[in-house]
Amino acid sequence: MSGRQGGKLKPLKAPKKDKKEEDEEDVARKAKAKADADALKAARDKALKGGPMGGAGIKKSGKK
Repeated sequence: MSGRQGGKLKPLKAPKKDKKEEDEEDVARKAKAKADADALKAARDKALKGGPMGGAGIKKSGKK
């Protein structure tokens, strides 16, 4: 065995992708998706922080 016959072969390079022209609809869709993702992340962080979710629940009286 001479050379690289016994080893792992190197993968071929993938051809470069053509850049697509984005129109206003694509830009607006991406901006809306980003805003939705940010809102979801903020809600998730607020939920993970802990504490009461609704703020109102069963209130206990001081009487026994």
